[in-house]
Amino acid sequence: MPCPHHDIKIIQRSKRQSAVASAAYQSGERLFSEYDQKQKYYSHKSEIVHTEILLPPHAPPEYADRNTLWNAAEAAEKQWNSQLARRIVLAIPRELPRSQYADLIRDYCREFFVSKGMIADFAIHDKGDGTPHAHILLTMRGIDETGKWLPKSRKVYDLDENGQRIRLPSGNWKSHKEDTVDWNDQKYGEIWRQGWADTANRYLEAAGRPERLDLRSYERQGLDKLPTVHLGPAASQMEKRGIKTNIGNLNRDIKEANRLIQSIRQMVRSLKGWLSDLKEKKDALLEALQEAKEPTLPELLSQYLDLRREERTGWTGKGQLKGSVADFNKVMEAVRYLREKGLSTVEQLDAYLDKASEQAVSIQEKVAEKKGKIKKIDALLSHIANYEAYKPIHAEYAALKFKKTREPYAAAHKKELDAYYTAVRYFKNHLKGEKYSTKKLNAERTELAGEVSGYKDTLEAIQEDVKILRDVRRWLNQVLPSEQYRQTAEPGKKPSIQGGLKGREQRIREEQAEKRQQPHTQKKQDMEL
Repeated sequence: MPCPHHDIKIIQRSKRQSAVASAAYQSGERLFSEYDQKQKYYSHKSEIVHTEILLPPHAPPEYADRNTLWNAAEAAEKQWNSQLARRIVLAIPRELPRSQYADLIRDYCREFFVSKGMIADFAIHDKGDGTPHAHILLTMRGIDETGKWLPKSRKVYDLDENGQRIRLPSGNWKSHKEDTVDWNDQKYGEIWRQGWADTANRYLEAAGRPERLDLRSYERQGLDKLPTVHLGPAASQMEKRGIKTNIGNLNRDIKEANRLIQSIRQMVRSLKGWLSDLKEKKDALLEALQEAKEPTLPELLSQYLDLRREERTGWTGKGQLKGSVADFNKVMEAVRYLREKGLSTVEQLDAYLDKASEQAVSIQEKVAEKKGKIKKIDALLSHIANYEAYKPIHAEYAALKFKKTREPYAAAHKKELDAYYTAVRYFKNHLKGEKYSTKKLNAERTELAGEVSGYKDTLEAIQEDVKILRDVRRWLNQVLPSEQYRQTAEPGKKPSIQGGLKGREQRIREEQAEKRQQPHTQKKQDMEL
């Protein structure tokens, strides 16, 4: 029995997963999640033949209750991207008697998990179709002697050759984080797989069966075969109903390739290109799934709240509480507004702000055009008034025949005559012989003024509409990478270049400081086998 199913995954809050929901699914019980205030239940009790919770000696006895255990495990995780539990799904050898299934899983869990300090919640599923399997849900945190959850890591100061702390240029002590438990080390995946094979083989031998499990890959076993891809529950159900899936098609192709390899060795070289194409499609699918994991705006705002909370570390307790409440209220108001607008990603937010700015620029251009027309009308009306008012003076001046009387009159009425002549020249250049109507000009001016007022109201509405979104983008600048930094401004107004450069430079300095403070030890790796 080479390569039986043995799958290890992490239950993550960032993927909208829940340890309570996972426990409810594998146990068939109705469980209430305190995190999202929802009841979790999956109606498939007919296939569940056994459930059990195994506690280490120092674990509180109340954790024998499934609802209490997993709600407590989730309550200990405060981050939006916390790892809540580890889930193992493994195939049980169908050659064993059904009565030994529970003993087999119990011995395996006690030896490899409970003895290390983990709490193991397992359930055995058997539909009677020859595919018995077990679901094992494990806690991620250790438990101290008092029954309290331990932190996943602790701060450790780096020491020089003299055993003294090392001070950084910033004035802080150089330090790194160390895991309080070593369960997340990648080596344990192989240990647990081999441990399952050894435990199952002991039971097979005791039952007098010749079959043995071998969890090594085909390659490590020296077999020229390709492994298939795990279908998952959704794709598996679709395949059973006769609905072909992409993963199912991929598995069928892989099985056909293995048949050809076994029967026709000389075709291996020609098949390599085809298999490489399949690998590219698989990588493309995984890459697309990875890109789809882009954090949402609520998740980024949660990071912002955590950042603000860290900035208030040195404050008084009352000050911290007051600041946290104020930030939370502002962020929740922003989240409600984002939901109303249907905005969930940074890209959508930036696109909305760009659209609002374009609308504002278009409105401002129309306002400028209308104001230009009003200015021309005002000038024409001014000249008309001067022309009508000073026309009699000009007529009286023109009627004078003698120089001795004309010159004194012109000097006495110089201002009026100049205004009259200016109006005549303006009419000649702009009206070009057309008649004017003061009534029509005033009506046109009133209409244009009304349009300008309406445009201004619309512009103010746009600016007020996106005020919250500009605040959100400013908050995001503090948690997003420097290449995603964006200076915000009111719609229709250009952002300050100096302010934008200053903000981006500040973000780059923060990122460099974070990199300098990163531990030099091996980073903790999530095991997904």
